[in-house]
Order: sequence, then C-alpha cells, then structure tokens
Amino acid sequence: MRVVVRAEVRPTESPEKVGKAILNFFDVKLREERYGDWIVLIGEGDVESLKKFRRALFQHKILDAARQLMAKGLSPKGFTFFLNKQAAFVGRISFCTFEYGESPLGAISVEVQSSDPLLAIRWLAPRTVQGTPVEEVDTPPDP
Repeated sequence: MRVVVRAEVRPTESPEKVGKAILNFFDVKLREERYGDWIVLIGEGDVESLKKFRRALFQHKILDAARQLMAKGLSPKGFTFFLNKQAAFVGRISFCTFEYGESPLGAISVEVQSSDPLLAIRWLAPRTVQGTPVEEVDTPPDP
C-alpha cells in the first residue's frame, strides 16, 4: 500500500499549521514543493502512515460514513478522499466531497494506492452494526 497526502498552503495560512493538520492523522515526513507563490505540502508513506488515521476513525465512531466517502473515490488501483484542513488542525475528522468545494481554504487530499482497494477501505473503516464493527479486517492489505 502506498499513501500520498497533499495540502495546498494558501497565502493566508501558515505552513506549520497546515503541516500540523496533516500530522495529526498521518505519520508521514512532509516536504514542501513550490509553484511560484504557491506552497504544497506533500507526505508519502505506506500502511504504517495510516494507522493513526484508522485509530481516529474508530475513536470518532464514524466508520460507516468514512467507508462510504472513501468508496466514492474508488478506482481500480486505489481510492482518494479529502479532509477539511481546519477540522484536522484541531484533531477532528471532517470529510469533504471535493478538494475545493466544501473547504474554503482547500482540503487535505489523501490518495491510497493498493492492489486491493476494497480490502484497504474495509481495513480502515469496517462496516458496523449499531456502532460495533463487524467483518473487521485485522491485517491491512499490501503490508
């Protein structure tokens, strides 16, 4: 499994704060890429970089909603989802449907590449019944 996390730093934002928003949920080493006046923070990792995010999904008890939103970004080689930067900065998970639509300052883009994207989604956010995970996948795909 390969994970790429990206967030654009707007001129009114601090790169340190955007970095904190990413690192609250993903264990990645961040690097800056500059495109003229624009800065994009990028972090890459493997399945280990997702474990903090997975724990947060379980703690926040939003597994079903998370799984549905991840499935919307499904492709044959993985899936993509977006998180609100401001919510992530304060340790909350708030999904965005689009990278720019619901988050005025842009979103955190998370791309997960896997040989079995559906299994990866089920590992991150298993189906629940009355709030209790069922069909939980203990071992992540592509370790």
